Amino acid sequence: MIKVGINGFGRIGRAIFRNNLDKSVFEVVAINDINPDNANIAYTLNYDTLYDRLPEPYKVEGDYLVHPGSGSKILVTHKASVADVDWAGQGVDFVIDASGVYQNVLDAQKLIQNKSVKKVFITHSPKDVDFTMVLGANEHLIDVDKHHVISTSICDATAIAPVTKAINDAFGIDHAYGTTLHPWLNYQNLMDGPASSWSVPGEIYHHFALGRSAIGNMIPKPTSAIAATCKVLESYGITQEKFGSFSYRTPTAIVGSADLTFSLNKVTQKEEVISLFENLEQTQHWPIIHNNWEPLVSLDFKKADFGAVIDHRWTDVVGGKMLKIVLWYDNEWGYAARVLNQVSLVNKLLQNG
Repeated sequence: MIKVGINGFGRIGRAIFRNNLDKSVFEVVAINDINPDNANIAYTLNYDTLYDRLPEPYKVEGDYLVHPGSGSKILVTHKASVADVDWAGQGVDFVIDASGVYQNVLDAQKLIQNKSVKKVFITHSPKDVDFTMVLGANEHLIDVDKHHVISTSICDATAIAPVTKAINDAFGIDHAYGTTLHPWLNYQNLMDGPASSWSVPGEIYHHFALGRSAIGNMIPKPTSAIAATCKVLESYGITQEKFGSFSYRTPTAIVGSADLTFSLNKVTQKEEVISLFENLEQTQHWPIIHNNWEPLVSLDFKKADFGAVIDHRWTDVVGGKMLKIVLWYDNEWGYAARVLNQVSLVNKLLQNG
């Protein structure tokens, strides 16, 4: 089985870990996090407000997290940089960097240069990576012989990009606009204050409104969702020049949504669009797209494995060429599931030579 190390054990790192407990895609043998308290790391893994408690909570034995059933041990370290961890000493094949810290993207290259690990996966969409991948959009373009530091993109692009590609393939896209509604993140404030950056610690984000109270406000803000989407769809002619964007940070804990409007090249009908995605759900290799007609609300999509759930109650075509699509996605769990799929795909490609 693939041996994996997780760097950064916050919301996404733990979501990946918990997701893998259900699916056993790889074996986690090492965790690195700047939190110096192993008991607290175990506590945050074992008990989760959104995803409930683990049925078999991990114990701490010195520098290790220990599974009470199997007795398997996971080394826990507390280095500031991903490059300072002895991943090779634990037999790690792939590192998943879920720290969100930009410096770790740069330091990941050192691991590849030193041949400490085979690949590093970055759980956001920065520059300075070898390849950015979204399943259902551009996974066929990866070259495992030269792509070693791989971005798994972001939750919004994981949802939007496959849907956009399918629409472009079927009908052609002239222009588009996307509005995302994203739950709060843990760098936001309970009370009004500075908007502190997570990716560059110590920096204050220039969008001051993001520093306002997360629990009492819908906060309008720029979004990286469409930039991340266009990054993986550029070869299809989907660029930021033709795809506008806007976002709200919502006072909710989990599950994102995207409201997308497409100006199409080809005249179509609502029924054709729905049929397209029904067929795609039946034939897709990965569980990326799911179709919904039930009268559901955001929390009904919590822990949904799919990258994007298309809510066809709101699918509409106006004038034959203006298409409206609404997506739901669990911004932690659904995204983590796609990271597992990407690790599995890259490992398979390496084995096949």
